[in-house]
Amino acid sequence: MNFLKNILSTVLGVFIAFGIFFFLLILVASAIETEEVIEVKNQSVLKLTFDDRILKDYAPKDESTLGMLIEMENPYVGFDQVLNAIENAKTDANIEGISIEMTFFNAGLAQTQALRKKLMEFKETGKFVSAYADFYEQKNYYLSSVADSIFINPLGMVDFRGLSTEVLYFKDFQDKYGVKMEVVRHGKYKSGAEPFLFDKMSEENREQIKSFLTSIWDEMISEIAVNRNKTTAELNNLADNLGGRNADLATKNGLIDQIAYHDEYISFLKRSIGIEDDKTLNSISLIDYIKAGKGRKPSTSTNKIAIIYAQGEIIYGKGTEDYIGQEMMIQSIQKATKDKDVKAIVLRINSPGGVAITADMIWRELELAKKEKPIVVSMGNLAASGGYYIASNANKIFAEPTTITGSIGVYGLIPNIHQFSQTIGINAEQVATNKAPNYSLFEPMSEDFNKVTQQSIEIIYNTFLNRVSAGRNMSLEKVDALAQGRVWSGKEALKNGLVDELGTMEDAIKYAALISNTTEYKTVNYPQFKKEWKDAFDMMPFIKSSKTKMLKEELGEMQYQLYQMMQKVSKQEGVQARMPFILEIK
Repeated sequence: MNFLKNILSTVLGVFIAFGIFFFLLILVASAIETEEVIEVKNQSVLKLTFDDRILKDYAPKDESTLGMLIEMENPYVGFDQVLNAIENAKTDANIEGISIEMTFFNAGLAQTQALRKKLMEFKETGKFVSAYADFYEQKNYYLSSVADSIFINPLGMVDFRGLSTEVLYFKDFQDKYGVKMEVVRHGKYKSGAEPFLFDKMSEENREQIKSFLTSIWDEMISEIAVNRNKTTAELNNLADNLGGRNADLATKNGLIDQIAYHDEYISFLKRSIGIEDDKTLNSISLIDYIKAGKGRKPSTSTNKIAIIYAQGEIIYGKGTEDYIGQEMMIQSIQKATKDKDVKAIVLRINSPGGVAITADMIWRELELAKKEKPIVVSMGNLAASGGYYIASNANKIFAEPTTITGSIGVYGLIPNIHQFSQTIGINAEQVATNKAPNYSLFEPMSEDFNKVTQQSIEIIYNTFLNRVSAGRNMSLEKVDALAQGRVWSGKEALKNGLVDELGTMEDAIKYAALISNTTEYKTVNYPQFKKEWKDAFDMMPFIKSSKTKMLKEELGEMQYQLYQMMQKVSKQEGVQARMPFILEIK
């Protein structure tokens, strides 16, 4: 009887799976047939919004049928597409100006700074940039301050208070529940493991966080000061006293130009392009502008500059759009090296680091490629620890002033539940054939095991120092002084020699073309991702979003963030060359 039940349930499962599959095929076919052609109308305003999409350096689109099934609507937008769209808008006769209309901006500070620079270039053509928001969070205000005119809702505010961040500490939690992380590390600033060792922040950690936050903040307000005709001292005073805490105060203090409702702002835009108030304003969102083909730079040249994107944490394995794995990275580097049309390689890094052995494997492949073609690094929001490791041997390194980099150091996190297992009455007994030190999740770490693990940490740390020393042409002593896990802003890294020049990815591409004697070229992006059928159901957006929604509802927002962090920690296998903490700069 059970046998027949099993057969029937299997057959039913197959029919359900095929039913879902064909339903999705019909949806895709319908979407393809009904996809409208997007037209950029005359006298249009380009509306700079991202429609809740997250800005990523690289958001590849899989054009295959499976890719269309899995990604009915890409939740990401590629940063290169955004920059190209604004570049195209500069000379697009149909685009009169840009309207920044965002409240929350899902991007890093380095991306924000690069986008701000591109908007400044747009303004230099004589076209206008305006901004409107119901209220401005700090990053959005930094971006919007580039505008000729900034508007705000009458009940809005400008959250202008300086940069801050928060680090969670788990020592007391570990002591209370008996679930802990055993830590082995090198570097007095390598505080990635610090939350598991102490119940409060060390002075070394506080020093480095304050240092790079101050460096980034100074960069931000120096740019805001130029556009708002203020001094940095005036802006710091406004931040200290929350000078934008309501619309009237923000306007009085010169952070905002005009208080208005959105319909009044639309009337202002109409006047800006010379159309009557009773006429409809032609506007096109940035996403639609990209869909209209404006997210790429046309070129007929056969010469190529390869851009290899290293974004996300470094793991051991294949890699995905969200994680850096050695398999895809090595494959991409080899393809770009073997392609005779590729004249140079730009490695775009946006990573906090991760597994040390993976970083070294990628480093080795780049070292081989450099013998054939020049390699230029462009650092995004993050190029720390393992992210810096793979950058260190480039011909030249570019960073944004607001990039977070350095963190030259390594550590190991090993979970241990000895105390917890004793509390609930579990005893683990071990049997082994030899005397070599072993590790058990259920027993305290032995001195012998700690000793051999520390030796591994020291070997990898010294290898890291040697890689940087050779790549940056520095003495080991100087690298060691800059290392110890210390984190730097891009501006600080330029002063201490860890990077060569401050600049955008466009600057890095232009330099790569220059040193390869290439005048006409097009860019080609790597890695190139293809979805596999076995991943289809796991990766469907409605399944992923349902899981996320369910967890958030059950745990709450704060607990969900803690859950995400613990998930990341649980995936940190092996010795880590990783940025020393997970930071959200606010």
